[in-house]
Amino acid sequence: MSVPLSAGFSLLANINLVEVFLQSDLVGQAITGLLAVFSIFAWSLMLGKHFELKKLRVLNEAFEYHLRDQRRVFEAPPTFRAKRAIPYGDLFADALEAHERAAQIGRERGEQNARSCLEQAENAIQRALARQTLRYESSMIFLASIVSGAPFLGLLGTVWGVMVAFSAVAMQQSASIQTLAPGVAAALLTTVAGLIVAIPSVFGYNYLLTRVKVLIMEIESYASSLADRIELEATTSPAPSGPGVPAAQE
Repeated sequence: MSVPLSAGFSLLANINLVEVFLQSDLVGQAITGLLAVFSIFAWSLMLGKHFELKKLRVLNEAFEYHLRDQRRVFEAPPTFRAKRAIPYGDLFADALEAHERAAQIGRERGEQNARSCLEQAENAIQRALARQTLRYESSMIFLASIVSGAPFLGLLGTVWGVMVAFSAVAMQQSASIQTLAPGVAAALLTTVAGLIVAIPSVFGYNYLLTRVKVLIMEIESYASSLADRIELEATTSPAPSGPGVPAAQE
């Protein structure tokens, strides 16, 4: 027999969660409290990660826009290399420093091998790309653990609470809904708490994971275009003869 919707809302309004919590034993209260901490942690992580990824994307777009205005990457102002907090800036700085370091070593040896310099720059871009990918994905493992673990932790509290409730009824040698219901209700509270933690977390995790994948694709595209631009400028015309930047020759 179906229960009217109004009756369902009335039943929900009459539930005193504080009273149900106080009826739980120490194990149930500890699990519920732990799930409350997980919920606070999950929301803090999701909101913090959202704003972090949003900020990094804005900074990346601004850096790429200003770099595009430069006639040559080798002639970019030194301030571009100081922006390592920006993922795109980190790739740029590593690439140019590796290129200049390889050129300096080649000059000391009396060699001028532009291909070797380009290979060093490309390797540096790949290392920086891996480092920034880990930066994008940081903290996601903790959110995934909460998504996976919260329901099981709530289920553990429920199983434990039901076991305690039935044990108490067995000791009283009398079984009635009035004696059994409070213990079962207290046991089910941990399952509800686990789902309250897990449901928002799984939506937040999927949303953030999609954002991370998009940012990784964007930085991979930027890394490829940066490597192409460095190779094009280093092989078609001499790089400026500033500190550690000799003229590129085949």
